[in-house]
Amino acid sequence: MSIVGKMHIDGIFEGNISSLDSITIGKAGHVKGLIKARSIDVCGLLEGEVICDEIHVEAGGKVHATVESVELSISPRGCFIGERRIKENVKNLPDKGAAESVQAGKSGVDAIDSLPDKVVSDRKV
Repeated sequence: MSIVGKMHIDGIFEGNISSLDSITIGKAGHVKGLIKARSIDVCGLLEGEVICDEIHVEAGGKVHATVESVELSISPRGCFIGERRIKENVKNLPDKGAAESVQAGKSGVDAIDSLPDKVVSDRKV
């Protein structure tokens, strides 16, 4: 499933989710699969593989996954079991163009973040 906006899950979902925004897994939520999003908040159960900029495990939330993220925060009553790899913050990389990002296999959030703020051309028309 690919979405552009925010998503809240309060049921059982098995499969892959890709979002350019945030995903929230409610207290009754159970997600199993590959999850890609800008940010993820977990109050229920998340199992599988996660690629995101930031993930927060709330009190009562459980993550059993391999997580690749820029930021990870866990409430004192949250649970994280798995492996965490630190993801490079694409915004802080020097002058990396969109073409290079696509060639490097980046898509979605990473490709959008790697676009320059301003494009200037010397070409006269």
